[in-house]
Amino acid sequence: MNGRIAQKLGALLLCAAFCVLSFACGGTKTAEQARPAGPAWETLEVLSETPVRYATEYTIRQLSQGYELITIPATGSLLLVPEGMGKPADLKDDVAVLYRPVDRIYLAATSAMDFFRALNGIGSVRLSGTKADGWSIKEAADAMERGDMLFAGKYSAPDFELILKERCDLAIESTMIYHSPAISEKLRDYGIPVLIERSSYEQDPLGRMEWIKVYGAILGKEAEAAALFDAEVEGIAAIGEQPKTGKTVAFFYVTGTGAVNVRKSDDYVVKMIEAAGGAYAFSDLSSGSALSTVNMTMESFYAGAKDADVLIYNSTIDGEIFTLAELIDKSPLFSEFRAVKTGDVWCTGKNLFQEPMGIGRLIGDFYRVLSGEGSDGLVYLHKLN
Repeated sequence: MNGRIAQKLGALLLCAAFCVLSFACGGTKTAEQARPAGPAWETLEVLSETPVRYATEYTIRQLSQGYELITIPATGSLLLVPEGMGKPADLKDDVAVLYRPVDRIYLAATSAMDFFRALNGIGSVRLSGTKADGWSIKEAADAMERGDMLFAGKYSAPDFELILKERCDLAIESTMIYHSPAISEKLRDYGIPVLIERSSYEQDPLGRMEWIKVYGAILGKEAEAAALFDAEVEGIAAIGEQPKTGKTVAFFYVTGTGAVNVRKSDDYVVKMIEAAGGAYAFSDLSSGSALSTVNMTMESFYAGAKDADVLIYNSTIDGEIFTLAELIDKSPLFSEFRAVKTGDVWCTGKNLFQEPMGIGRLIGDFYRVLSGEGSDGLVYLHKLN
């Protein structure tokens, strides 16, 4: 094939791809234009606001004529338009529009899937930013195996052609999208609203779980979301009524360079340990950065945690371990820790951070470990043998 023919072929292929994307995008715009004219934005009144007990990263307001406004201060607002209604006239540019029913979501924020599972709403997620083998949530993996949910590329390299072909009505991104801002801008250019999931920024663990109310609003299941959240809070309150165990806990993992990564003393995991009646071994640990964790040398970790009653290894970054020998292989110094000598060392499962609705169960696991009830019935922890 000579150069001129190859050049023409390349131009034809580029043109074809552009036509496919333009057709799909045009379909989205045509659907919007076909809707009836909405009321003037300034005529919509705030009728009520969803009660929020712990979360600080969002508000949900119910407006007149069935409209609903989700505001995430750090990223903008999302206006939920009732089925059969139109976009309000003179709507502010920083307010994205989402038409109900919402049933063709592209979900690139893995932690949000658990909210959809809890609300029996996984069927509303048509496109995933995670492959089937990357899900610890069985319902999501099963949906992908059946073809009910399709892999549409990770957050930083989405398959725009598939996303548009599937008439995606909402993209839910984690804050990792901040590293690829052009992606979210392109989605918006194609008429797809973007919600940036910020539950991980909540300082209170119950605030993270309370984000179920955001997804309840999107799916039209506000009452179900509130009931699920209240039930979880009630279970956690029952644990809090138990006597403090008085046991100290170190929560950590060993990095590839041999440093030890630990949670800062105001982190939400520390608050869960305290809710379970424990005391964090590094109670005054902080740093000037916005990160929730700190790396320290093995020697510094030994100095602060050698006498801790319980060690809990965080497997979500470095992978799960199952024996004390595996832990000691990471550093011989672990053999000198009190918890290793007494055999009170535990490891989290890989599913820990994909399931924010499991916060109550995790606090329950912490309590069972700290109160000496043993490993029976644990969901997110297993003992190192």
